Amino acid sequence: MPQPVIAISMGDPAGIGPEVTVQALADPQLATLARWTVVGDARVLEMAERITGMNLAAEVRDVPVLGEIGDFAFGRLDARCGVAAVEYVRTATEMCLSGEAAAMVTAPLNKEAVTLSGRTFSGHTEYIAGLCGAKESRMLLASERMATVHVTTHVPLRRACELDTGRILRTIELGDEAMKLLGYARARIAVCGLNPHAGEHGLFGEEDDCFIRPAIEAARREGIEASGPHAGDTVFLQAARGGYDLVVAMYHDQGHIPMKLIDFEGTVNISLGIPIIRTSVDHGTAFDIAGRGKADPRSMKQAMRMAARMAAGRERLH
Repeated sequence: MPQPVIAISMGDPAGIGPEVTVQALADPQLATLARWTVVGDARVLEMAERITGMNLAAEVRDVPVLGEIGDFAFGRLDARCGVAAVEYVRTATEMCLSGEAAAMVTAPLNKEAVTLSGRTFSGHTEYIAGLCGAKESRMLLASERMATVHVTTHVPLRRACELDTGRILRTIELGDEAMKLLGYARARIAVCGLNPHAGEHGLFGEEDDCFIRPAIEAARREGIEASGPHAGDTVFLQAARGGYDLVVAMYHDQGHIPMKLIDFEGTVNISLGIPIIRTSVDHGTAFDIAGRGKADPRSMKQAMRMAARMAAGRERLH
């Protein structure tokens, strides 16, 4: 079968995105997984080549929205870079929607730089979902050791505690679908409780029994191997030891903290609920080391592997 085309948006030009993109594509094992197309600024990518001492082994889709770069500098917050990074994402998304690309990988952008340009921006996942016309989206964090999908992400904790059974059920369903693309015929899914000890039969709150348990029961009626609600302070350890394939977290930090603690460099951000495959590094722009040749490409490499794996999974299932 021909290799899939996979687009890589290079992220904020002033961040480490260009560097880790060049470094990751220099890995010969990754180079053979797809026909990679980097969406970004060709001039900045040439700078990244000089910084890393590596040649970019991919096609470049030059999107020259950055303008003159005489005063451009790595590691500096710049509204122009925020605008450019969003444009790279838009271009890569359109490549996927048109069928030109089978998946996309995103290097980090900087929300503050985007906001400086005057536009409201809550994150990659929500922006891409909007471009795709998706009414809802979810964030899945995945590594070789375990995976976590979130019922809510970038909302205040007070709002995240306002549980909705339908939303929890849909999160379980989306997580199960994603695990199939990753090669799991029947993923073992553990659903977290909201309260300490999953409420302990109402002693520490009734949300777990009133909202979460009915969602789990509905998922099981659909044939999904879901269980819980489980205490959030133990279920991730059980998953890391091989007891579960996927954990459903109720809110951002409940899922992010254990995932980043267990495997920060190997964790990949995957968008669910959208009609395209999108993976991303799970770190920021790292302005403090950008342009110094110190960036670690391991997360980018893993995001690329996941994108290729999911693209192959979708082709297999369809």
